[in-house]
Amino acid sequence: MSKEIRKAKINRKTAEVNIQGEFNVDGSGKTYVQTPFEPLNHLLTLFAFHGLFDLKLEAKGDLQHHIIEDMGIALGKAFKDALGDKSGINRYGSFSVTMDKVVVEVNVDISGRPTLSGTITAEDKDEVTQVLAKGTFDDTNFTYETAKEFLEAFIQHAGLSLVYNIKSGEGDLHHLLEALFKALGKALDQATQIDPRRKGIPSTKGIID
Repeated sequence: MSKEIRKAKINRKTAEVNIQGEFNVDGSGKTYVQTPFEPLNHLLTLFAFHGLFDLKLEAKGDLQHHIIEDMGIALGKAFKDALGDKSGINRYGSFSVTMDKVVVEVNVDISGRPTLSGTITAEDKDEVTQVLAKGTFDDTNFTYETAKEFLEAFIQHAGLSLVYNIKSGEGDLHHLLEALFKALGKALDQATQIDPRRKGIPSTKGIID
């Protein structure tokens, strides 16, 4: 008997945005991402490719703030819907990605209790802090705060605890964010995998909201 494919439609239409697509947990890394923000297109493609998720996402809207946040909301809801009641999943995932001289570690818990926390333990902490505060993704106006705005909306609606640590940051914002989104994809791939030994929902409460 073939297993049920865990997938959900992405659908969010308001007076400000129109976001459509599909998210498949049990994919192979196929992506089609078209939004007004090339850096986010790139980061979400990396996230899905390395997490082996299939992601189709098309988005249009007015202000950057609206569309970035609403894409996080829409993808987060689809992620949560695709997992259903979360029976059998590992729930936890952890992965560290190296990109040139940048190292970012991501830890996730599909807990139903959204939390986003980032730390810097790199030796060049002051330099990393400056890159995060003032750096941009190549020659665009996409910043670290823009990426955090997306991640906040995503984890709130996906029901994730996401903790990341920049362990080495000798590079630019492009490399830092690439490493973060790749690591997030890999960690969520671990967390969403089915453990055949697990019977039911991976919580002693018997439910993950």
